[in-house]
Amino acid sequence: MTDFSRRNFLHLAGAGALAGTAGRGLFGEQQYPPAVPAPAIYPYAKRSTVSLVQGQERRKNVSDALLAIDNQIRPLLQAKKYVVIKPNIVDPRVPLAATHADALLGIMDYLAPRFKGPVVIAEASAADSLEGFENNHYSRVVTEFKSRQVSLVDLNREGKYEVFSIVDANIRPIPVRLAARLLDPDAFIVCSAMLKTHNAVVATMSVKNMVIGTPLHSAPGESQAWSDKHQYHAGPHQMNYNMAISAAREKPHWGVAVIDGFEGMEGNGPSGGTPVPSRIALASTDFFAADRVGLETMGIPAYAVGYLQYASQLGLGQYDLAKIDVLGSKPEAVKRTYRLHDQVDEQLKWLRELPKA
Repeated sequence: MTDFSRRNFLHLAGAGALAGTAGRGLFGEQQYPPAVPAPAIYPYAKRSTVSLVQGQERRKNVSDALLAIDNQIRPLLQAKKYVVIKPNIVDPRVPLAATHADALLGIMDYLAPRFKGPVVIAEASAADSLEGFENNHYSRVVTEFKSRQVSLVDLNREGKYEVFSIVDANIRPIPVRLAARLLDPDAFIVCSAMLKTHNAVVATMSVKNMVIGTPLHSAPGESQAWSDKHQYHAGPHQMNYNMAISAAREKPHWGVAVIDGFEGMEGNGPSGGTPVPSRIALASTDFFAADRVGLETMGIPAYAVGYLQYASQLGLGQYDLAKIDVLGSKPEAVKRTYRLHDQVDEQLKWLRELPKA
């Protein structure tokens, strides 16, 4: 990705421009403006598979979704020394905003008979990861699977990182610290994500859980507070670009994405929204395909989510629904149209040209 210049970035930003205004009113009424196709810079030719399960038990939905693609997971899993499960804990005080313990138990139900090494549940929450572990009862996983050597790790306190470069509001390179454990070639990364609308990038699922969950912030008690997560929020264009190039760096270490949509969040997500009883779970070794199908189940058009469209242009995964094999339920059969964030107009500015300096 080192050959990406400001001109490339401007091209990417403009390539997704839409005719007309993509405002909240249009999205609220589900009257979408037409999309201008974004040209593929590095085409992704392979087909991908996503399992989609609907049922009345969260834990079983998650394990069944993984079991449906067992033949794709096992070869990747067997080559690793340990497993890292990356949950999503936005606000430790809001249960709907965090990965549910039952989703983690469903992942362990799948893993336990198939992998004998250590399992680490690791998060770099924007708040306090340990508080999130406690409030959301992750100790249940440690207790129930005691023989599987499950541990809980706050990546911010662990403090091990690799430096990566993103851009600031003026499109100048700046450094960020990415959690080393989530870039460890010996680790099989399981992303335990959720279906949620978002206050900056329209929607969040597996890719965003990994990309914004990997930058660190200061641990409690450090003399100087800092947060590299905040560096990503440099403007609508910049944030989507930063997320796409970060995904390119992190993707080689990703194992399988699990999206728990048993109870999704609509409206002012990722922490202030309201529940949607979608009662589904998705899984795929292609995180981008998983998110693409996830958008379909939320009634959100693929072109509205900038970081995923940029990633598609960069060839990071399969984003064409016609080239994704969906196992189990069909997206149209489980679709529930999610209400978007009140500030979606601001988020969709990435669909317009950057202002000329």
